[in-house]
Amino acid sequence: MKSTRCAPAVASGALVLLSLLGGCASLQRPATPATPLPVPERWTATAAQPSAAASPAALADWWQRLGDATLNDLERRALAQATDIQVAEARLAQARSARDLAAAALRPAVGSSASVQAGKAEGAPLTRQYRAGFDAAWEADLWGRNRAGVSAAEADLHASVATLGQAQVSLAGEVAAGYIDLRNGQARLALTREALASQEHMLRITQWRAEAGLVSGLDVEQQRTTVAQTRAQIPALQGAIEQSMNALAVLTGAAPGTVHAQLATAAPLPSVPADLALAFPAAVLSQRADVAAAEARVRAALARIDAADAQRLPSLNLSGTIGLSALSAAALAPGTGVATLLAAVDWPLYDGGRVRAQVRSQEAAFDEARANHRAAVLAALKEVEDALVALRTAREQQAGQQLAAESARRAAQLAEQRYAAGLSDITGVLLAQRTLLAAEDALAGTAASVLTQHVRLYKALGGGWSPSAHASAAAAANDRSPPR
Repeated sequence: MKSTRCAPAVASGALVLLSLLGGCASLQRPATPATPLPVPERWTATAAQPSAAASPAALADWWQRLGDATLNDLERRALAQATDIQVAEARLAQARSARDLAAAALRPAVGSSASVQAGKAEGAPLTRQYRAGFDAAWEADLWGRNRAGVSAAEADLHASVATLGQAQVSLAGEVAAGYIDLRNGQARLALTREALASQEHMLRITQWRAEAGLVSGLDVEQQRTTVAQTRAQIPALQGAIEQSMNALAVLTGAAPGTVHAQLATAAPLPSVPADLALAFPAAVLSQRADVAAAEARVRAALARIDAADAQRLPSLNLSGTIGLSALSAAALAPGTGVATLLAAVDWPLYDGGRVRAQVRSQEAAFDEARANHRAAVLAALKEVEDALVALRTAREQQAGQQLAAESARRAAQLAEQRYAAGLSDITGVLLAQRTLLAAEDALAGTAASVLTQHVRLYKALGGGWSPSAHASAAAAANDRSPPR
């Protein structure tokens, strides 16, 4: 097999030249990430101590702490079928492919080729040249530009993994909040129907008393007005319940109306957890998917500075072919081999400031990513503090509203008894009935608010995804070989 004798000399000369040029140009190291923000040791909005129940594994399925099998089923279906999760998974697949594409630049490209060349000179017969062989090309990553690109793509992949986790966190919270709204609406509807039945009973008593001449027709009309006002609230409550069921259906990736059979029967609110799953501030930052995504974007921006800065240094590209060449296809056989090797050095001596502008652009992107990470950390701490304040306030309101509802019940009973005995007029009964309905409705609302604030707290703590499971998925993705 024939080969070109000058190819080794060309490659050696190129390497010597690059070593000399590399001594004249030192790669500028970008700024390192800023020192992390100081994180408080404990939360200021509560006296409760962080507990072992707030571990990432326990918070991953925090809705199971509410003890509602229907809610657990809705969460499972939503995380498996919701369109938001499918969108995040598709973006994760795109990020994985982009990482594989960047990794492919570190390896040589090999292909095969075959050609036939025909030519004819004046007065000479037609000649043909047959060639068949393999081609290869490779860029030596001398200054780490391609490796920096792979590092940036891997960081983007981790950011996409965390973004998928954040989508799961948001979805789990929305499903739980929608379920609480549904059960709260059903509870309010039941209270309204009970109040309506009581008011209709009082209307019949008032009519009997009016027929007996003990009261005037004014009492009857006033009580009838109260009954009509209460009855008018029922259609609005029923409509809100149906809308809640439609929203839950869409959150689970199904068409509206598909969960009515499962949810139409009224059920009590999920139980309030016995203990508060509260984590330390530092642990929250390691559990929050949005903080993890912001941190990964900082690493990606830092790697892109390296990649941009390396463009100002010379590059070495090696290409070659090996194959057979003959004047006829039948003559392509050992002994007709040819081989070529080309080493090319490319060094941008002057580009009008293009590379420097790209480096400055990537440095600005890095500053942006670092600021976003800082904002994500501060937002995470604030969300937990706000959730703790809201939970404490909701509990206090529930305790006060419980006392108000009990007093309203006793007042309504006394007012009805006094009216039936002829000791008072209808005015006291009407006022007591309205007060009772409002108090019981507010009590149901505060019970739902306590549960809603628990959901808000679990979301703020980073619950709803498993950082370790997603990290394992990202690591498995990093172990995959890029497409060849």
